[in-house]
Amino acid sequence: MNADDFRDYMLSFLFLRYLSSNYEEAAKKELGKDYPQLSEDDKRPPLAVWYENNAADIEEFEKTMRRRMHYVIDPRYLWNSIAEMARQQKDGLLETLHDGFKYIENESFASTFNGLFSEINLSSEKLGKTTKTRNDKLCTIISKLNEGLAQFSTDSDSLGDAYEFLIGQFAAGSGKKAGEFYTPQPISSILSGIVTLDCQEPATGKKARLGHILDFACGSGSLLLNIRHRMGKNNIGSIYGQEKNITTYNLARMNMLLHGVKDSEFEIYHGDTLLNDWDKLQEANPAKKLRFDAVVANPPFSYRWEPTESLSHDMRFKDYGLAPKSAADFAFLLHGFHYLKEDGVMAIILPHGVLFRGGAEERIRTKLLKDGNIDTVIGLPANLFYSTGIPVCILVLKKCKKPDDILFINASDYFEKGKRQNRLLPEHIDKIIDTYQHRKEEARYSRRVSMSEIEENGYNLNISRYISTATAEEVIDLDQVYDELTAIENNITTARNQHNEYLKELGLQPLF
Repeated sequence: MNADDFRDYMLSFLFLRYLSSNYEEAAKKELGKDYPQLSEDDKRPPLAVWYENNAADIEEFEKTMRRRMHYVIDPRYLWNSIAEMARQQKDGLLETLHDGFKYIENESFASTFNGLFSEINLSSEKLGKTTKTRNDKLCTIISKLNEGLAQFSTDSDSLGDAYEFLIGQFAAGSGKKAGEFYTPQPISSILSGIVTLDCQEPATGKKARLGHILDFACGSGSLLLNIRHRMGKNNIGSIYGQEKNITTYNLARMNMLLHGVKDSEFEIYHGDTLLNDWDKLQEANPAKKLRFDAVVANPPFSYRWEPTESLSHDMRFKDYGLAPKSAADFAFLLHGFHYLKEDGVMAIILPHGVLFRGGAEERIRTKLLKDGNIDTVIGLPANLFYSTGIPVCILVLKKCKKPDDILFINASDYFEKGKRQNRLLPEHIDKIIDTYQHRKEEARYSRRVSMSEIEENGYNLNISRYISTATAEEVIDLDQVYDELTAIENNITTARNQHNEYLKELGLQPLF
């Protein structure tokens, strides 16, 4: 089984463990002294025993748990029940696991998560040729996994960190495929830092509330979670994401739940961003149109697309024109920008080509510049992504930009070199965010460039046009160099004469 297939099984099992542990812990608090106390020899989940003995109270209990936890799990499908079946090598494990996944998708939560485990093929011949061999293989895998997890903290922060770590490790082993679902954490930290900077009370420095946020190419959802972590769960509105890849879409939904985001606090949509097929974004009533305080994205670089004639009249593109077929970079950008609030902030990762390419892209770039919508251009080092070695940039856009200049940051030389990927360290991230926040200027690193200079350069945003990275040649003092050479020559003469004196004392001929 290759890493991509293995990832789906492992992350799903970890997700089931998380839901089960949280639910059992909450049930224990809710039931108090009525929660069954079992002997060490009794391996049944205590909640399963309570269900057996209190059938008449189950409905009321589950109503309470839905209010408290936003979900319920039938004791048959709790991780401990599954793990005990695996330990006993029971033949019914495969069927129970299948039923459990369907239960969580359709019945556990108030809002159903259809297809959440659709990529987990329990009938795959990679697990075994027959039902029995597949069942036995799963028994072995789950037993071993449970042994390891028994030594592991069950709190949501630890399991959430483990989930993110595993996604990163699988991304590292997936090469170019990793670009479909994973933005390296340091880059995610830069984007989340930028869009949350304005969420502070100037007088107190305390966090203000950030409203709705959107990532329209959300992958596994780590960028959205990074923003939530920075703001704190009580200082953020609803989280919205869109993802085209079905496997990654499922990863994102699990990732949200596993990090303690309630099903009522987020919505991830499976669909094509460029076609804009999400009904929630198509609201005809202006009063109900969804707009976002923060928009972030790491869309696929230079994605080839097939824009139709109807898209030229699309509200997202009609004032700018369509991005070329060869590269949908500006199509993604304009999609996110369209749904940005008037006082919102958008940060998007794109290839450097968007800064200087001509044709349709030049036309779009020029209009954005003339309208005063591009706030900052940040150049990052090469080889930061698992999926590509090219250097990328971050564009920061605002609809109501105050300064009449553009901040350029050239961070391409600030990184730690790695064997496979280069890494941004915390000090590199902090330097970028601090420079952006205070619009600092620093030789060969950052500069504020007036719109008149941008216009003189034909609205070309190539960073090297505005920030010179060349090191100034050292000024040589010729008199000082002459004095140093003279002193060296005198030292040589003195040493040579002394050497020849030693040779004469020994009755030998001087060498020179």
